[in-house]
Amino acid sequence: MAAADLGMTCRRWIAGCLVLTGVLAGAARLSPVEAQARTLTAQKAAPSFIRTDLNGERVEVSAYLGKVVLLNFWATWCAPCLAEMPVFAAWQRQYGGRGLQVIGVSMDDDAAPVRRRYQKYRLNYPVVMGDESLGELYGGVLGLPVSYLIDSKGKIVKRYEGSVDLKQFEGRLQRLLPK
Repeated sequence: MAAADLGMTCRRWIAGCLVLTGVLAGAARLSPVEAQARTLTAQKAAPSFIRTDLNGERVEVSAYLGKVVLLNFWATWCAPCLAEMPVFAAWQRQYGGRGLQVIGVSMDDDAAPVRRRYQKYRLNYPVVMGDESLGELYGGVLGLPVSYLIDSKGKIVKRYEGSVDLKQFEGRLQRLLPK
């Protein structure tokens, strides 16, 4: 009888551990936005979208298969975003012939200030107006700037959040481009 009690105690202890493990795993689980952002940066296909840019041209990420895409979410009120814009325009000039395509996604509500920044910085790449649904498509844009580096096969290689080391960013970009 003592052996039966010991076996029952052992089974209860194991069952308790399994329940506790399940509770802890649930508590440690990533939020849906965090989980999606993590998934997106794990060599997943970049979600496609169709928008019209500030010049009235159709922009579709999937149309750039074969090119390396730098997809940049920004806003006119974001100082780090504005600091990156001339650099991204320079990269478009420098690397566009090797297969780079920069696409800007403004998260502003009003297109007028976006047009002014577009002209002020003489941007040479398409800029579309974004919204929360477009941000969610890319795993949630909770702060700005957020940039995605997408390889020529349409896979997300890297997600950059906030101010980044532009030299490292450029190094990764160069490695993706054909020689």
